[in-house]
Amino acid sequence: MKNPLRRSTRETHECDVLPGEKQGETVRYDMTITVKEGSEYFRGLLLLISKDRKITGAETVLMKRIGQALGFEKNFCDNAIHEILDNKFVVDEPPEFSTSELAMKFIRDGLTLAGADEETHGFEESWLRSAAEKNGLDAGWFLRERTLAVRRKRDLDARLEVDDLTVEYSRRAPS
Repeated sequence: MKNPLRRSTRETHECDVLPGEKQGETVRYDMTITVKEGSEYFRGLLLLISKDRKITGAETVLMKRIGQALGFEKNFCDNAIHEILDNKFVVDEPPEFSTSELAMKFIRDGLTLAGADEETHGFEESWLRSAAEKNGLDAGWFLRERTLAVRRKRDLDARLEVDDLTVEYSRRAPS
C-alpha cells in the first residue's frame, strides 16, 4: 500500500507525533485520501456543527472552506450546510478513518470548528470524543488537543488540518 503521508514544512501541533519522531518536532504531513474519506470528513464535520442545533456564520465560513479544500462544489457545500439541521437521512455516526493520522486531523479540525462560535458545546465535545474513541485515539491525546484548541485564538483564516489533504480521484478505465 502506498504511504499516504508526505512531509511538509508547515508547523505542527505539539501532540502530532508519528512513529519514529520526537514529541514537539515541527513536522507536519500532507496526506492523500480517497474520495470516500473526503466525503466522510465533510459529513462528520457537518454533523458536528449541527450538534447545538444552530449553525453560526463562523461555522458556515469554515465549512465552505473545508468543502472547497476537499474538492466539493460550492453549491453542494452551501446546500449541505443549510440543510443539515433538517436532513433526516444523514446517519449520525462519527466517521471511521483508515489511519489514525487522518482521524487526528479530523479531530483537530473538529475542535477548531466547535470553537468557531467562541463556545464549545457539550454535545460537540462529546461527539468528538466518540469520534476519537471510534478511531482508536487515546483519551489523553484528545484532552491535550482540546486544551491546545481552547488556547488558540478564534481565527477563521488560520490554517486547518484539511489544508494538508489531497483527495485522489480514481481514473476511469477507457471504454
